[in-house]
Amino acid sequence: MRPEAADCRCIGIAAPQPEFARGAVMQLPEHHSSYPMVRGLSRGLQVLRALNLCVKGRASSGELARLTGLHRTTVRRLLETLVSQGYVWRSDSDDSFQLALKVRDLSEGFTDTEWISTVASPVMGALLHKVVWPSDLSLPSGEALQVRETTHRFSPLSFHRVMVGRRLPMLLTAAGRAYIGHCAEAEREQILKLLRAGGDEQARLASDPVYLRNLLARVQADGYGTNDGEWNHDQEKGKIGALALPILQHGHAVGCLSVIYLLRAVKREDAIAQYVPALREAVVQIEAGLHA
Repeated sequence: MRPEAADCRCIGIAAPQPEFARGAVMQLPEHHSSYPMVRGLSRGLQVLRALNLCVKGRASSGELARLTGLHRTTVRRLLETLVSQGYVWRSDSDDSFQLALKVRDLSEGFTDTEWISTVASPVMGALLHKVVWPSDLSLPSGEALQVRETTHRFSPLSFHRVMVGRRLPMLLTAAGRAYIGHCAEAEREQILKLLRAGGDEQARLASDPVYLRNLLARVQADGYGTNDGEWNHDQEKGKIGALALPILQHGHAVGCLSVIYLLRAVKREDAIAQYVPALREAVVQIEAGLHA
């Protein structure tokens, strides 16, 4: 989702009665795209959403027509299509329609981490307007973090256009340090165990108790992680700085939000003073969205 895209929220049903909100019309979210919308699919999803809001996921075609604002014949055709695909079943006794078990298949591939990306995207767009430098949303992936959303492609100060999917070393990047300093203790030990099994610089750092103790103490005291050019990515060691804050859920990190900048353009102390408050405000909004 692009940061400038409209906040796609389905407007719910006002003043629901025991079965559904009679007379209320569901409104579709506003959406901007260069491709034409498939009207039939949109209407089918609208009917599914309406049926999901009814008690026990059950209603007649007439009730769904009033709820969605669609013509009754259109609703009936959509329902029969959903029945043929196994997502809805029709009762022969009263001709009502009810959600079938197959609708659960639609959510099997959607995880909490995907939800984080969905919540964070518009917040990151607002953050870009404040700091101008690009930001990344990174989520845990084994012994590293993986960039799942970014504003690099929108920032005029970006030096990396392709970031989504890039893996970030846990002990060498601002995001990784922020994460390992605020994740659950059992998860931290598992990550460090994986890192120690490698043969690289992180293996050495993960086996150094003094380094780990100092790193965790600093990150937990500051509330954020820093990278002052230590990560030698694409021969850029000493050139790129970053600040990252953990995104917390139930008291533990589930991801990180970072701002990336050039060290020659911004001093570390200036970056902390200017970007940490903006990052903290953005993280608060994301965390609020996760708990909504």
